[in-house]
Amino acid sequence: MLSLQVLDSDAAQRLIPGLHVPLNLAVYMPLALNINPRKYLQALFSACQNVANEASASSSEQKEFNLYNEHIDNLHQFSGDYDAVIICLGGKASSLPELTNKLPLRTCRGVIAEFQLPSDTVEKYGSQSPSILSDAWLAFQGPCTVSVGSTWQWKSDNHDPSVSDEEARTATEELLPKASAVYPGISKWDYVRARAGIRAMPPLTANGSLPLLGCLNDVIGERSNCAFWLVGGLGARGLLYHGLAGKLTAKAVISSDENMIPSEFTCWKAIKASR
Repeated sequence: MLSLQVLDSDAAQRLIPGLHVPLNLAVYMPLALNINPRKYLQALFSACQNVANEASASSSEQKEFNLYNEHIDNLHQFSGDYDAVIICLGGKASSLPELTNKLPLRTCRGVIAEFQLPSDTVEKYGSQSPSILSDAWLAFQGPCTVSVGSTWQWKSDNHDPSVSDEEARTATEELLPKASAVYPGISKWDYVRARAGIRAMPPLTANGSLPLLGCLNDVIGERSNCAFWLVGGLGARGLLYHGLAGKLTAKAVISSDENMIPSEFTCWKAIKASR
């Protein structure tokens, strides 16, 4: 099976009845998936625990993988307990006092609207039909539920995942015309709720918008027995970048050598921080 297939309007509408294909051209990705971030992260955590348990069983050295849920006010709280700390706080990384005004991140709030098909609707979304990526994206979860996103509110410092009635109304007024342009049938679906989040967008460079990786000791300007590292600025492409970013950072942390990370991911240190 090909990873990408170019379809004309007729072929695309066989996949998604009612789909509008303005240029008589659509790209179909048979292997593409909708990912529920929370469930994905829970499964990823379980997989890491399994790896640690298997490594301990086959070696005389005990390996542990634990989750501690506690509030941290500053990085100094880690200094006496860890050899290395990797900061993965997304849009909240700059809220740490040691990193305030030191990271060239651009915050952007996004709102997603959720819709359901009325129960008395005869024609439901096809169980084998893919989700849709266009000017707006439509992520279908079964034949009667869809999430439509997303808005872009630059320089927002609103980290609240809840959405006011006014913000939800503004978001749906922006998203529905975009969704209807490619899938007119969305007009039959009922609005249910909206939720929001903050993207931590990296700076624009000659290499594109790449994540921010690297050692933070020089950025923080203080020496300690604990090395601090950053994985941030994944923006709206976190699912694409997180595996590569994690692998590169893990190698650098274990070797205590930032040069293990390609310079394209560490050149952000020469860029003035966003304020």
